[in-house]
Amino acid sequence: MKVIGGTVAALALVGAWYWFRPERLWIDERVDESLVTSASESTPIVEATGRFHGVAHETRGQVAVLRRANGERILRFTDFSTSNGPDVRVLLVATVDANDNAAVASARTLEIAPLKGNVGDQNYALPADADLDVYRSVVIWCHRFGVNFAAAPLTQR
Repeated sequence: MKVIGGTVAALALVGAWYWFRPERLWIDERVDESLVTSASESTPIVEATGRFHGVAHETRGQVAVLRRANGERILRFTDFSTSNGPDVRVLLVATVDANDNAAVASARTLEIAPLKGNVGDQNYALPADADLDVYRSVVIWCHRFGVNFAAAPLTQR
């Protein structure tokens, strides 16, 4: 009986560790992507910009929506820093600003990608249907726990 109880307790601990991933509270995942352009390509056009503000977690950095000469659009984070966590994603949200979890949960969202890292400059390809007249904020969202880490209202240029 003790063996079964010990096995169940061990499995519960492993499951809790996997679900919460507590080590991510202390381990940063740094990403330092440059904005690669070819010699023949002109500087991308800035379509929108924003500055991150923390909601559930202290966050800093800037975001820009850039359009390349070939029409490709990129969501670029610079000087970015937030908390690490399990299953964190980058979303576009159809609200002027997302100051809490309810603002994200009740608005139309477009998932861009899993967050590459919680620190550093990074680039995300935007889908063609990412209409900035609709999606007015970038949100760092913990999908596992439904928590809004941070938001950046976008101002179109």
